[in-house]
Amino acid sequence: MKAPIKLEEIALVLLAFYLFLSLDYAWWWFPVLFFVPDVSLAGYLFGQKAGALTYNVIHHKALAVVLYLAGSLIRFPGLQLAGVVMLGHSSFDRALGFELQNNPQS
Repeated sequence: MKAPIKLEEIALVLLAFYLFLSLDYAWWWFPVLFFVPDVSLAGYLFGQKAGALTYNVIHHKALAVVLYLAGSLIRFPGLQLAGVVMLGHSSFDRALGFELQNNPQS
């Protein structure tokens, strides 16, 4: 992955943490919850197709944004928290070179 894209992804991790700080949670919740989206890898226990699907859904940044905005609109901080953690984690994964998975055809 090229350096400008990695920098962009790191900026999104920082944005996620900044948005997290606007929520009413202790700062340490962010690092505690940061790797929770990797639980989606358990989908691989049910095969490559299920694993790729669960990974892609949970690591999709659009879903993270939708959760954060929905939480903002209905004033539900738990959704905002889920959104910023997912955004930060997904961006961190992309900065490390992990991409969304291809869905196997079988």
